[in-house]
Amino acid sequence: MSNKLTLSASDRITSLLDDSSFVEVGAYVTARNTDFNTMDTETPADGVVTGYGTIDGRLVYVYSQDATVMGGSIGEMHAAKIAKLYDMALKMGAPIIGLIDCAGLRLQEAVDSLNAFGSIYLKQTLASGVIPQITGVFGVCGGGSTIIPALSDITYMVKDKAKLFVNSPNALDGNYADKLDTASAEYQEKNCALVDEVLEDDALVLGRIRQVAALLPSNNEDDSNFVDCIDDLNREIPNLEGLADDARAVLTHISDSNVFVELKREYAKDMVIGFIRLNGTTVGCVANQVKDGGDVLSVKGAYIAAEFVNFLDAFNIPVLTLTNVKGYKATIAEEAVMAKAAAKLTYAFANATIPKVNLVMGDAMGSAYLTMNSKAIGADIEYAWSTAKIGTMDPDAAVKVMYADEISKDGYDKNKVESMKAEYTEKMSSAMASAKRGYVDDIIDGAATRKRLIAAFEMLYTKREDRPLKKHGAV
Repeated sequence: MSNKLTLSASDRITSLLDDSSFVEVGAYVTARNTDFNTMDTETPADGVVTGYGTIDGRLVYVYSQDATVMGGSIGEMHAAKIAKLYDMALKMGAPIIGLIDCAGLRLQEAVDSLNAFGSIYLKQTLASGVIPQITGVFGVCGGGSTIIPALSDITYMVKDKAKLFVNSPNALDGNYADKLDTASAEYQEKNCALVDEVLEDDALVLGRIRQVAALLPSNNEDDSNFVDCIDDLNREIPNLEGLADDARAVLTHISDSNVFVELKREYAKDMVIGFIRLNGTTVGCVANQVKDGGDVLSVKGAYIAAEFVNFLDAFNIPVLTLTNVKGYKATIAEEAVMAKAAAKLTYAFANATIPKVNLVMGDAMGSAYLTMNSKAIGADIEYAWSTAKIGTMDPDAAVKVMYADEISKDGYDKNKVESMKAEYTEKMSSAMASAKRGYVDDIIDGAATRKRLIAAFEMLYTKREDRPLKKHGAV
């Protein structure tokens, strides 16, 4: 028997929200369909508890599906309750949190149920970029239900109990659940960009939702999302340059009270995305993770970074990038879609009008560097550590290309090659070389990174930027 905590639909809401803050809406709603033996079936609240409450004193709306009522399946009135909740959340400009435990479409209600699904999709689409949408999957989330977390901004799953699938594993040709459970939380976390994190039980998922909800603004016009900072704003971090290959560690060290909330950690090992606070203000972070193979940019890494930057821009959350990249991942599979993925990331950074700060920690080579929020595509401030290398390619490779004929001659002095490499690095690939050309705003000491970044974002707090009038971009 599992000792992991499993809660009822109502208990999940109670655990999620501040004590005694929940107010239920639509408690007496029941299914109104009487076909196919549902006339005598009790459907309390039609299988979903809806209402509002607070997290850290801030208003949120929440719905929690009840698997004990017809498997938590979505019917006409079930969907109507969720749609109404979205209307309320949009009017009030408050986040909406969905706690999913759903058998999918309610077959007994046929086209009414099908239309009901569509009504939820529409509300989610209208709310996208206006209010944060957070989803937790606690049980089954199959078929059309999967579109709900996919249309949300952030999604969590319970490790062993939650299942998420468009088609069940057994419905896939040549597959069955025991062979490869494509619906499992582990598979979804590692192979799909939909799930942000998998946690052990209900309580941990609800705790993480509380933490993330507190980091996010209530809506796209909310500029009051900050807390008092109890950490030293001028705290120095000795030997931070030594962690250049571990962006996750750098972000943890520079953040207020060393708290970094990461998203999609298991999906793309080469890219780190998540949230920190600097002087009490939430900052979104995108960073190359060299320690885990991120010295080159992958399709998966570019994809999750672009999606994350678009989310940050929608909600006016500043973005910090930590750049340490030598180029693009070179495999046949990556080559097929790399250009498009890199273009999406480039577009996301260039199109974003939020405060944008880039710190070059190590290598910054070629167009992969340009893609990572470089000054050229719109970073407001670009810093570099003194050890950074910024250029078209690695100095060793550059010298071999430029002096290929001389180097190939018999008896050529290898010491001269090293001398040319050092000269090329100093004049063309050093942080100072880029600073002299204005591509880097300042070369900063690693120990002073936290206070310099705080000062930069403070300066950028009132940033306003006009763009050409258009409906939207098409990249």
